Amino acid sequence: MVPSGVRSGRWLAAARAAQRRPSADSQGQPPSPGSASTRAALYVHWPYCEKRCSYCNFNKYIPRGVEEGALRNCLVTETRTLLRLSGVQRVESVFFGGGTPSLASPHTVAAVLEAVAQETHLPADSEVTLEANPTSAPGSRLAAFGAAGVNRLSIGLQSLDDMELQLLGRTHSASDALHTLAEARRLFPGRVSVDLMLGLPAQKVEPWLQQLHKLLLHCDDHLSLYQLTLERGTSLFAQVQQGTLPAPDPDLAAEMYQEGRMVLRDAGFRQYEVSNFARNGALSTHNWIYWQCGQYLGIGPGAHGRFVPQGAGGHTREARIQTLEPDNWMKEVTLFGHGTRKRVPLGELEQLEEVLAMGLRTDVGVSHQHWQQFEPQLTLWDVFGASREVKELLSRGLLLLDHRGLRCSWEGLAVLDSLLLTLLPQLQEAWQHRTPSPVSGG
Repeated sequence: MVPSGVRSGRWLAAARAAQRRPSADSQGQPPSPGSASTRAALYVHWPYCEKRCSYCNFNKYIPRGVEEGALRNCLVTETRTLLRLSGVQRVESVFFGGGTPSLASPHTVAAVLEAVAQETHLPADSEVTLEANPTSAPGSRLAAFGAAGVNRLSIGLQSLDDMELQLLGRTHSASDALHTLAEARRLFPGRVSVDLMLGLPAQKVEPWLQQLHKLLLHCDDHLSLYQLTLERGTSLFAQVQQGTLPAPDPDLAAEMYQEGRMVLRDAGFRQYEVSNFARNGALSTHNWIYWQCGQYLGIGPGAHGRFVPQGAGGHTREARIQTLEPDNWMKEVTLFGHGTRKRVPLGELEQLEEVLAMGLRTDVGVSHQHWQQFEPQLTLWDVFGASREVKELLSRGLLLLDHRGLRCSWEGLAVLDSLLLTLLPQLQEAWQHRTPSPVSGG
């Protein structure tokens, strides 16, 4: 019997040493897809925020007398339970999201990583990301998270315009954001990502591009561009509905996105996914696993997961959702070891639809080898090779179908949603007309 903390203590020491070495991803290769049945990523949801932002409808709560020790124990318990249920033998990455996980104590992060290291293999150079907001992440706190095992930060910067930040309900200023970014880069060089939003009400192209150029003077090697989505039930949605704010202009948002990706390309960033850009090989291992339809376990209130429960004798990949409300989730974890509220077995066609829609979000698309892991008989050529509609997309230079597989061109990535309106029905039709596998016996 290994004493508690011994194995994870060794992992943490090895992880700190690994942080001082160049990561495998720094060579510019995409991270491992992690699609093997014994490997997975781990997402951990911290459900609390200082306040609710005007645009956000995520599963988050304003803390009122939260007992972090009890929440920590439940996160650890659910981590252990789901790792055993999944039969996962190797965790490729851990992502602490929310909510605002930088409000959690570093001890909570360390406790979850300790549980992972005790239950399965967590390589010393595994990517461990923490989402951080500038106002909850002073340098000393970021350093403490690094000591707890975090080796990558994702900073919710969102804007470098104070008026826009107020509109979004953010608690930080542009100055706060740049200060936190500088501290993060000092502590986690080459391992800091920032988010920048576009398509806000009344936002104009040129001022937004000036923000992007300014950010390039301060940012690290990973940047995400996200278009605002007005979500029903949010303050921003209500203000637009009531006419107190103008509705975002989709044409201006499209222009911002197109101009922004050209600016980033000229600055040496690779657009490796629709919204994500990296240079010097700083791709996100964790998100790459999502886009390659690898397994991932969702821990915490409202977390989502996708895995085969092999440890419980299962053979079918399931979509899982944990109970949303933190107090109810904690009661269920205390009673049952986990707070899984919903389990949905995924059919073969559903999985292929995910492989297609998620894979085409990346610049490498869906390779023939990757497709065959999910569908060994119906090839990409069988599905798309003879389609008149797909040939039209190929001739327009939006798609490529060749010996490597199916992928979007640089121009096609910008209009992926419209391409999927053609590709998904084509997949469904090919699936309906496929030739059944020969059945032996009689």
